Amino acid sequence: MSTVIVTEAVIIGAGPCGLFQIFELGLLGMKAHIIDSLKTTGGQCTELYPDKPIYDIPALPVCGAQELVDRLLQQGKPFNPQFHLGEEVVEVQRRECGRRFKVVTSAGTEFDTGAVIIAGGVGSFQPRRLMVDGVEAFEGKQVHYRVRDAQQYHGQHLVICGGGDSALDWALDFSGKAASVTLIHRRAEFRAAPASVARMRELEAAGQLKFIEGTIQTLQSTDGTLTGATVKAADGTQPELRVDQVFAFFGLQPKLGPIANWGLAMERKALNVDTEKFQTSEPGIFAVGDINTYPGKKKLILSGFHEAALAAFAVQNWLYPEKKQFLQYTTTSPVMQKRLGVAE
Repeated sequence: MSTVIVTEAVIIGAGPCGLFQIFELGLLGMKAHIIDSLKTTGGQCTELYPDKPIYDIPALPVCGAQELVDRLLQQGKPFNPQFHLGEEVVEVQRRECGRRFKVVTSAGTEFDTGAVIIAGGVGSFQPRRLMVDGVEAFEGKQVHYRVRDAQQYHGQHLVICGGGDSALDWALDFSGKAASVTLIHRRAEFRAAPASVARMRELEAAGQLKFIEGTIQTLQSTDGTLTGATVKAADGTQPELRVDQVFAFFGLQPKLGPIANWGLAMERKALNVDTEKFQTSEPGIFAVGDINTYPGKKKLILSGFHEAALAAFAVQNWLYPEKKQFLQYTTTSPVMQKRLGVAE
């Protein structure tokens, strides 16, 4: 039997709002464990646009998405958060006392927590897969839904599928570095930034990149190694390509998953909360970020940070209702500065 982890708070979701929630709870003297179904922190930022700049974070004129996640991790470090990555929360139940919760993950990790803060974005992200017979044998080996360590693919024959920013960005990035780059999209129109499309056309005209309007029809292999692909092109031809690696960027589809079964009031796949505590319909369970909804809701990281700050005070009041709350400032509060590790 595994040991039950007793904690003040459990945060579900390690995206920017979940990471900032660690900081806000920590300032008020509360510890948290944070759970995410992904094996890395960052949520939507790192899954969808890790290299894209963000321009609306206060005091940071421009900040890369991965940079933002790294900064949030550094900011929360003084509070020693405990991460449980690659685990999906499958059960949330109120304990008999009525003031605490049982939280269980897909890995069998069990928590006894005083509060639950759901910061799950729009749910757990699942890549839209390449729908070709036999693709399962190559996924994670030669068929990929995101790029990790781009340099290892230099000098290889690459096929990139998709018509959005990720597909175009990587096609441009790999051009001139890979042995060949073939971009495949089912339509001649793209969802990517016009400047990226224009640059792709320039490289195509220069012979540095090949574009095929169509879809991959079949994959070929030798001794279990992916070696080629046949494309069903819009012009009726079926060109055959030499392939070392396939990158499919069809986007990520959010799945709300078990959250939908926890008995919380919802509206259009989002959790209803109030704007004072950001508490759900269940006392002691809170929701911040894109997962929640309320009149005037704006799905911005900036808004999620605000929600996390107010939710932290509400969590403190839920856990310690007898404790009088004081608004303290990090610039002047010796208590907060001690918690942050910056006290003289």
